[in-house]
Amino acid sequence: MGLIQTFLSLVFGGGRNAVVETAEAFRVNAEKSDERAAELQGAALAQLAAEFKAERKGWYDRFIDGLNRVPRPAMALGTLGLFVAAMVDPIWFSERMQGIALVPEPLWWLLGAIVSFYFGARHQAKGQEFHRSIAATMARTPQVVGNLKSLRALEAGSAGVADTGHDAGLSLQVQQADSEPNAALREWQDASHGR
Repeated sequence: MGLIQTFLSLVFGGGRNAVVETAEAFRVNAEKSDERAAELQGAALAQLAAEFKAERKGWYDRFIDGLNRVPRPAMALGTLGLFVAAMVDPIWFSERMQGIALVPEPLWWLLGAIVSFYFGARHQAKGQEFHRSIAATMARTPQVVGNLKSLRALEAGSAGVADTGHDAGLSLQVQQADSEPNAALREWQDASHGR
């Protein structure tokens, strides 16, 4: 037994497995490959969760967001108010428009740049927030699909609820049972038609 024990300790001794090590030189270890894939997927999901984590806004941020919503409605309502003022009191309106006519052209350019940058920045910030919400929703898609499959499997009349698998005889019996008419229904129809 000394020769066999020496051979086995040579091949498997010292916590090594020469057969496995040799096989791994020609073929990937499936278990370790799956572990690496699971670690990679976990790291990707953790990065996605960190990137698109819903941030909790404080009272100051909510207050500023509320203030940022004021200019657009104020400008729209103010413009409508100018039309109403022109119809109600044309003299008062004309006096105000004469004052606006005295505003120098560079100040109009500055106002246009400020308004453009304000709305452009607001549009970009809201667009990025929208993309974050879309990504968060898409990250939940596999869970929703799994839930839908589970719910459909619970439906009474859904296909595959009593799946017969590879049992051809049982499948044939189920098909024959589906093709045979309902005896009670046939009797009721016969009775209602006077047969």
